[in-house]
Amino acid sequence: MTTFVDRVVLHLQAGDGGHGCVSVHREKFKPLGGPDGGNGGHGGSITLVVDPQQHTLLDFHFHPHVKASNGGGGAGSNRDGANGKDLVLKVPDGTVVQTEDGEVLADLIGAGTEFEVARGGRGGRGNASLANTRRKVPGFAELGEPGDRMDVVLELKSVADVGLVGFPSAGKSSLISVMSAAKPKIADYPFTTLVPNLGVVQAGDETFTIADVPGLIPGAATGKGLGMQFLRHIERTEVLVHVLDAAAPEIERDPLADLDAIEAELAAYGGLEDRPRLVVLNKIDIPDGRDLAEMVRPDLEARGYRVFELSAVTREGLREFTFALAKLVAEYRASKPVEEATRIVIRPRAVDDAGFTVEQDADGVYVVRGPQVERWIRQTNFDNDEAVGFLADRLERLGVEAELAKKGAQPGDPVRIGEREFDWQPNAGEYVSGPRGTDSRLEELDTRPSAAQRLAARKARRIRNEDEVLHMAGDGTVSTVANSHMPVLVTDEDDDEDTDE
Repeated sequence: MTTFVDRVVLHLQAGDGGHGCVSVHREKFKPLGGPDGGNGGHGGSITLVVDPQQHTLLDFHFHPHVKASNGGGGAGSNRDGANGKDLVLKVPDGTVVQTEDGEVLADLIGAGTEFEVARGGRGGRGNASLANTRRKVPGFAELGEPGDRMDVVLELKSVADVGLVGFPSAGKSSLISVMSAAKPKIADYPFTTLVPNLGVVQAGDETFTIADVPGLIPGAATGKGLGMQFLRHIERTEVLVHVLDAAAPEIERDPLADLDAIEAELAAYGGLEDRPRLVVLNKIDIPDGRDLAEMVRPDLEARGYRVFELSAVTREGLREFTFALAKLVAEYRASKPVEEATRIVIRPRAVDDAGFTVEQDADGVYVVRGPQVERWIRQTNFDNDEAVGFLADRLERLGVEAELAKKGAQPGDPVRIGEREFDWQPNAGEYVSGPRGTDSRLEELDTRPSAAQRLAARKARRIRNEDEVLHMAGDGTVSTVANSHMPVLVTDEDDDEDTDE
């Protein structure tokens, strides 16, 4: 069983941000110490980095589920939660990161190249960070933002200068074993090579890499044989070498027919038409091999190919072939533009870009889209009225309500932001003070009287009609007498004074 893996599906889950804390400082003789809830920690992110020591995706094949740690929650006494630990995954050079739909996210080439594939969620702010001159003791805190959850496909495309292609048992593995220090498996049966082999070749002052992929057969580009899954390993090559078996008559095959079949498969795969080609007639040490090579060579040269006759066993013609490859690679490298260091480009938001859009869908729901407003929704605790009021203030200041009105939204119309849908009620635009955790703008009509209403009713019941006066006798007995003025409380002494007058 081979241990080479060049395609895996990773199930990634970045860490969630920690929730902020709602806390009020308590200390002896300081009953109103102020808010001291700490912020939540940020969740851990997942980053891919190219490591030259990695040559396969085997580790991810056995461990496809990757999860970063969550951020810690905030605590009282202004204690912030710990940040989640970031995960760094080492991948081979030439790894392509793409979605399951085939969209390429990153092409990782070069040692040390990094790509943050899943970002951790932000930590929520505690009530100490949310306090201001109007909201001095917030009764709420922000929730931690969930981290990214996604499935990505990693594909390994070998980074080599020269690619060897040909039918099974054409001698590609033997050729790479004598040209470099690579030691691939070599045997006298088809499909001996099950995995791509890379070797480094030194030719004078030039050094280049050469790749040997499993043999191709007709229909390889459509999935037959082993060629389809390994054709990606020659996508990055600068030179293609057709290795033809000069001992083909012994196996009832024609070198020219083999060449045509391989070219048809390369054309079907696509993207390799512009690569320079060389042709190698291998195994000329075998009886009749040299005669066949001399017979087909004129036909190959007539097609425009440069042909080399060699033997991987006796190494005849190997030196000339190696230096010819080195010259082609050097010419290709010289024709390439000089690579510049990656520039960091900062693109500020346009002046007229509000950061969100408002559209009405087919169901009549007004949908608000934008990374900022959707993040606010995720960080809001909808069980806390004060937190909902704070969200309403932020949306109003950002201009969401004005844009909704501009689009024709009426009070009570459904509005969706992220995963939340609610009926739109225009906001007052200013914070309304009240008990912590409440917002009077969000109070619903309730038939049950409040405590303040019940207290006012009791006071009203104690007041007599305007034509009655309360009289208190000396023994403390209270009675009422008619009076056209406001009710007053009189005593016997007041009555005596009135009589004297």
